[in-house]
Amino acid sequence: MAARVVEPMQLERPAVSHRQLKVLVTGSAGHLGEALMRTLRLAGHQAIGLDVLPSPFTDCHGSITDRALVQRCVEGVDAVLHTATLHKPHIVSHPQQAFIDCNITGTLVLLEAAAAAHVGAFVFTSTTSTFGHALTPAAGQAAAWITEAVVPVPKNIYGMTKVAAEDLCEIHHRRTGMPCLVLRTSRFFPEADDDDGKRAAYDDANLKANEYLYRRVDIEDVVSAHLLAIDKAAELRFARYLISASSPFSRRDCEQLRHDPHAVVKRAVPAFEAEYARRGWRMMADIERVYVNDLARAQLGWTPRYDFAHVIARLAAGEDFCSPLARAVGRKGYHR
Repeated sequence: MAARVVEPMQLERPAVSHRQLKVLVTGSAGHLGEALMRTLRLAGHQAIGLDVLPSPFTDCHGSITDRALVQRCVEGVDAVLHTATLHKPHIVSHPQQAFIDCNITGTLVLLEAAAAAHVGAFVFTSTTSTFGHALTPAAGQAAAWITEAVVPVPKNIYGMTKVAAEDLCEIHHRRTGMPCLVLRTSRFFPEADDDDGKRAAYDDANLKANEYLYRRVDIEDVVSAHLLAIDKAAELRFARYLISASSPFSRRDCEQLRHDPHAVVKRAVPAFEAEYARRGWRMMADIERVYVNDLARAQLGWTPRYDFAHVIARLAAGEDFCSPLARAVGRKGYHR
């Protein structure tokens, strides 16, 4: 595979720890892995990328299940940012055993090596897909208000293996004392939706703009959450956080979101109606869940910048509503 040319990007210098860190980033050829590598290096940190795929951001080429390789990669490392994973779209292209090997066994190998190397912070990138069936209320019920207190009910091998990996992080923290933080991220990838019906019903940008209300986050905000997690890990020890764009909704909106989200959004972000009308876009007919990021904001000190109001303001100005970092990383696809 030909190496992709890395174009320079104009980004604000990120606010990360003032001391220089050595950080291992797994999945460095992926969307989030590359974004973390770019940001860490821009901030002057030593970032080591590990991935099975070669890329301009992969320093160590190999699998996270390779114990000898992982042990070498964690030597002298201050923190591990574990983003490597098989994703939900891989369900149609990979056997279930591959999910167990990568998402569970790979995480265990990394945890054991990191603890043995006395790594100061282990940050695991999980997913809101862990909630599974808990995200879909029955007909006639209010939209699900999703916080960290909601018990996951995985509905596929992807969600199940991510829940198992989260539990491995907790067990390992309790056994070794290594600080481990779990970040359950919502959608940040730019690829088209994997739902045929949604792709047919909505323009891609329209669909993604809608998702900022309840299930999407910009990759720049995901990166900032991970970097804050490094700084906060020693203090917080172990915790799970939901990482999604800030929603304009309150809990009292949940019932109306199931049958008239347009009216709810109009109250919260009035400018959206004219901008959507100008573009011929539509609001969802039913919003069935809302991700709540209050705990991450309070405990990590996370201040996500990209929300639905930002999207509308950028659209009205004729600009791309994605961050510069999201545009720099671009599309990668999944089925490789």
